[in-house]
Amino acid sequence: MLKEDMEWMGPVRLSDVETCQAEILKAIFSLEDKGEIVISRVHISDILVD
Repeated sequence: MLKEDMEWMGPVRLSDVETCQAEILKAIFSLEDKGEIVISRVHISDILVD
């Protein structure tokens, strides 16, 4: 469904994308601050590669 939406919208300005990304992050961190979600952070040193 997301792919269809992207195809329907066509090209967008990078500044618009960055603005939307910032708004999404703000909402995510707000939910985390309220304790409504938990964000698991992985540090690069914790990743194992075979």
